[in-house]
Amino acid sequence: MDHVLDSPVPTVLGDTCEELFAPLRAPLAKDRSFVIGRLAQSLDGYIATRSGQSVWISGQADLRHTHQLRALCDAVVVGARTIRSDDPRLTTRLVEGPSPVRVVLDTDRRLGESYKVFQGGPETLLLCAPERAGVGRHGEAYVQPVPRGETALDIGGILELLRTRGLRRIFVEGGGVTVSRFLVAGALDRLHVTVAPLVMGGGTPAFPLPPVVRLEDGRRFAWTAHRIGADVLLDIPLESTI
Repeated sequence: MDHVLDSPVPTVLGDTCEELFAPLRAPLAKDRSFVIGRLAQSLDGYIATRSGQSVWISGQADLRHTHQLRALCDAVVVGARTIRSDDPRLTTRLVEGPSPVRVVLDTDRRLGESYKVFQGGPETLLLCAPERAGVGRHGEAYVQPVPRGETALDIGGILELLRTRGLRRIFVEGGGVTVSRFLVAGALDRLHVTVAPLVMGGGTPAFPLPPVVRLEDGRRFAWTAHRIGADVLLDIPLESTI
């Protein structure tokens, strides 16, 4: 599909934009989830420096946008690397609305218990491989086993577990490896990518995927661009297959 760029570029004011958030508010079939992924990257495609610094590549308006996505979802999902690098709280401090259930993917349960998400606050789940589940608590988080996939936890198993707990609107907040795994698995219904006017020259790539040999082997997406502060937010509709 050809890229679509609205002209003029719409402006996101504060934390409200019905066009962006309407898909999250739409009714869901009982056996379905709605999964939205999100990344903020530099102009040259990086989400962190080589040392791991990533807070914040994008600006304050995009931070509020992220908090609004949290408030509209039942659960926010992050990988272990994001916890290790950023130590986020994953709450809705900047907007009105409830904080979602926090879900940490840590296949081999290597994270310590000292990170903020494990120290109380909104309900938190730590998902790991069955043989690593052990005791049922990790700090204040509840440990839940999920079958392994080829390289990490099975994406379908993650979504099925969350659905059994009534968590069907899922926000995959990061990092690049986790969002990419959901994308490759066909598990994303929407993708928000914020591009900041920043050139880094190197670092952690936004989408660490195997390179294609031919251009025609790459995936092309339709998108709508929104100005969000000094950044540009690309709203990309996808079609989940699981």
